Amino acid sequence: MSHFRPVALEHASRLINHGPTVLVTTADGSRRNVMAAAWSMPVEFTPPRIAIVIDKTTFTRQLMTASGTFAVCIPGAAAIDLTYAVGSTSGREVDKFARFAIATATGPELGLPLIEAGCAAWMECKLIREPHTEDAYDTCFGEVVAAAADARVFDQGRWRFDDANADLHTIHHLGGGTFARVSNLVAAKPL
Repeated sequence: MSHFRPVALEHASRLINHGPTVLVTTADGSRRNVMAAAWSMPVEFTPPRIAIVIDKTTFTRQLMTASGTFAVCIPGAAAIDLTYAVGSTSGREVDKFARFAIATATGPELGLPLIEAGCAAWMECKLIREPHTEDAYDTCFGEVVAAAADARVFDQGRWRFDDANADLHTIHHLGGGTFARVSNLVAAKPL
């Protein structure tokens, strides 16, 4: 049974506003890929838009450009090994979904491969084409058209990190295969 529930698009920016490492999935016809990316962020609220840094020479970028779509899956601590593996292997040489036995759901809006097992959330995005920058920069922009999150860790537009959902706490890549996990939340008190 999936614990994923739709996230209102006005709350989609909250899924990555804390800068987690993400998994980017793409597909173009029978070709598909997944890669890890450490740099992503929201850039607009309405419509929800994000920026993500993906080297322009990667297979993922090639598929994104060809299809005009991509998805962002947000792995939890349980998926650290998978995140490192897909970030260290080229999709030009192997189907990473098959090699690492990654189960996928099909995106409701764009039909993209979405990873839910071990992940806290996902977003389907339409690539915002920037012809004057596509060959010059690694930063890509996307408009979020659908989003969902595991209700055990993200509910009513808010993250809820606690001991009961530690495997779904988002992660941050520090380099060399080392990650930091988001810890329990601390609420600010009025001054």
